[in-house]
Amino acid sequence: MGAILGMVCAVVFQQPLQDAWYRLRRGSTTTMRTLRRREASAPAWQTFSLGPLRTSALIVEGDGSSPVPPEAIGIQVLDEEVVLPPDMAGWRDEIAEEAERSRAQGRTPPWNGPRYAVESFEVSRTPLDERPEVRLRLRPTDYYTFLAAQQLDRELPDGTTPRSRYLDPDDPLAAPSFLHCSFAVNVAVVTADDMLVVSRRSNRVRMAPGVWNSSVNEGLSRHNDSDLHAAARRGMWEELSLEPHEYSLDLLAFVLDLDKRHWSGHFYARLNDVSSAGLRTRMSRGVTDRWEHQSVDYVPFRPATVVAYMLRTDRVQRWAPLAPALFHLALVHVYGRTRVERMAAQVLRRRR
Repeated sequence: MGAILGMVCAVVFQQPLQDAWYRLRRGSTTTMRTLRRREASAPAWQTFSLGPLRTSALIVEGDGSSPVPPEAIGIQVLDEEVVLPPDMAGWRDEIAEEAERSRAQGRTPPWNGPRYAVESFEVSRTPLDERPEVRLRLRPTDYYTFLAAQQLDRELPDGTTPRSRYLDPDDPLAAPSFLHCSFAVNVAVVTADDMLVVSRRSNRVRMAPGVWNSSVNEGLSRHNDSDLHAAARRGMWEELSLEPHEYSLDLLAFVLDLDKRHWSGHFYARLNDVSSAGLRTRMSRGVTDRWEHQSVDYVPFRPATVVAYMLRTDRVQRWAPLAPALFHLALVHVYGRTRVERMAAQVLRRRR
């Protein structure tokens, strides 16, 4: 009778007991995980990242979905030029002296072109539709001052560096204008047959040689550009031999490279009729600034394909800091954030 009763109890109560034991174990595991959790905080301003791809690009304004129209951008150019602090002024003199020695030896020195430094960047919203209104205050500067200011980790006489003395990691936008001596435009160019143009910087350029970059990169010039869109159009002509009537142009965002303190206006350009083959043929007949690029890739402009390309083992550590954010914003502009985020997540899962 005992054996029979034991078998009956086992049959009747086995599954309920197993279910109860499973719930107890699961509940205790969840409780332990909850106990191990701690309060956490993170800065509201974080640089662009995508899985293993980490950059120093901080997207300050814009998310790719809505372009910033030209009339929403106000630019004020101040009269006084940027002045380096006394203990950094000698660095600029060193660069000028090196250029003179190069010239005397028959080598090509860096061209001391006129540039702009960013005094301030402010964003407000229109009252009714809350569209962005951007106000830029710029100061005149030159390329030699820019090169001197790029030495952010060089030791000063008191043992500090420009980075430690003048930059606040908790306030990434705050910096004196002499450390913001660069404002450029970066353009993601997509051909008529949906191919993204990706350029590799020449080994001959002084800044970031050999890295993979945007389709077009052009510094804002005091002599040649009336506004940001004009600088982008000049870059399209000088680097790809494309004229304004051959493409549409949208300003997607303003981005700051926190490592080198470079400001950028990120643009998307869609070619009307010029295909990737046509662009290669066009460039074979000559471009103004051919020496700036050593190679060009053409990547199918689809979210999964572009994300996988950016994460390639031979690319992921070889990007210019501002380029990955540009390509991501261009994808969002065309395909929408939901689809881009979903496809990026799928690519990242397949890499695990």
